[in-house]
Formats: sequence, C-alpha cells, structure tokens
Amino acid sequence: MINWKELSNEIRQTLPGIRLLEEEPLARHTSFRIGGPAAVFAQPSSAEELAALLRLLSEKNIRPRVLGAGTNVLAPDEGLREVVICTKDALLGLRDLGGGELEAGAGETLSKTAVFARNLGLTGLEFAHGIPGTVGGGIYMNAGAYGGEMKQAADRTTALSMDGAMRVFSGDEQGFSYRTSAFENLDMIIVKTVFRLLPGQTDAIAARMQSLMEKRRASQPLELPSAGSTFKRPEGAYAGALIEQAQLKGVRVGGACVSEKHAGFVVNTGGATAQDVRALIALIQKRVFETSGFSLQPEVRIW
Repeated sequence: MINWKELSNEIRQTLPGIRLLEEEPLARHTSFRIGGPAAVFAQPSSAEELAALLRLLSEKNIRPRVLGAGTNVLAPDEGLREVVICTKDALLGLRDLGGGELEAGAGETLSKTAVFARNLGLTGLEFAHGIPGTVGGGIYMNAGAYGGEMKQAADRTTALSMDGAMRVFSGDEQGFSYRTSAFENLDMIIVKTVFRLLPGQTDAIAARMQSLMEKRRASQPLELPSAGSTFKRPEGAYAGALIEQAQLKGVRVGGACVSEKHAGFVVNTGGATAQDVRALIALIQKRVFETSGFSLQPEVRIW
C-alpha cells in the first residue's frame, strides 16, 4: 500500500520547485465542479520537471492520471487514491516558428492559442476559440466544433512516456479520428503540439471567431457547470436532437439535469454528484435507444 504522505515528501525532496497538493478536491479542477480528493495533485512547470516526476513514479510502479483543464472529465465523488498530474497552468508557452507553424504547450488553453494564431494572421484554429480546455486535452480527444477539429491543424505532437522518454508524433502517427487520437491508447503525456496553419486576414479571422462564439453562447448552457457535449455524435444523427425527441429536456437526477437550452448537455444545477450524472447518462442512453434505436456513447471521460 502506498504511503501518500511519504510519496509527497519524496517528490518535494527530488523536485523542490514543483507545485504539489495533498488531498486536493478534484471539483476545483473540473468544469462539472464535481469530484472528491486526489491523494497527490502535481502541477509540473516544465517538460523537464514532468519527465523527472514520471521517472520517479515509474521507479515505484505508480501510474499517474493526467488532467488538463478538466473540461471533459467526470471525476468520482470518492476521489482518487492516485497521483493526478495537471498540465493546465503548467506546461505553458506559445511560439511562432515561422512558415505558418505555431508551437503550443499542452497546458495552454485552446482559446488563447486561437487568439495567438489570429494575432499572427494565421487561419485554421478559429473553431477552437470557444472550446474550453487545453491544447493537450484537445489533441488527446481530437476536439472539434463547427466543422473544425484538431486533426486538420495539428502537424506534430511531442509526448513523454511514463518513464520520462520523449517522442515526437508527426502527421498520421497522431492517429486522429472522431473524438479520439493515438494518445488515448498510449501511456504517454502530451507536452506540446505544433500546428501548421495558413496565412489569412486578421480581421476576417477575428470576425469568424466572434461569429462562432456568439453561436455558442446562443445555443449552449454556458452559464451552468458541465463537461460540454455529453455524448458523441452517432452516425446519421445528432445526440441533442435524439435526446430532445425522447422528451428528456429538463429531466433530473439529483442535481444533474438535461439542459433546457441544449439537450446534448448534462448540467450541474447545484450540488450534483458524479453518481447523479452517471445515473442520468444511463437514463438518457436507455430512453434514446427505446425511442430511436440509436446507442449513445459518452463523450465525457468518466473516471
């Protein structure tokens, strides 16, 4: 059995500058505002610090769990007796590499990255401006919206294995497909991505970003905690429309509710637990299958 206090002390001795928290509530780090405490919560400030932490954990046969901005995660009510490594506000940095290439640290938000591209007069990331979450999380799940996705812009991604070894994945090696990537099946942590973009007019890029943001605000329940779209889009249909057709708008389990504004979102109306959300997801899946024959698969990552 792992002595978490001793492990925390050893990490601090080995990496004195690392930001490390014990028994940190995951609700503070997820957009659902749900989740019990993580035994150890680490925020490395650089790829080098992350690699050193991974080597230390690997020597002890401890596999950490990785969290970005927590915008697509449902954390358990009881928390996790694990090491959680958070890249948000940690693996930062945006660089213009020239030739239409932009390098973004895994902890940078997609919104800030899209704005950086706009300011350089580069087009191709407008769709990402309104997507909550980090570059690392976006690459991991091939995040997308309004016809755009990471697959279209990500040229190469650098990741660390759990023993601290660095590797670059280029082009098809990133394994993008609908809401997934090769990284979902690899024991690696994304460190940074280079996007290959096209030159464009800054004003036109800004106008497109503003238009998409207004569309998002008008159609999505951004005023309530959620994890974005709860379900993946089934082939030949839209999850939100199927849920609405099943007359599930406004249906609740505890503090979890199917949004009245957009049926594709499960929202936390106050005090929702992970158990509430899981139960509501199961209810939606059952009712939609009964009414339409479609089997909805969660897009939110359920820990």
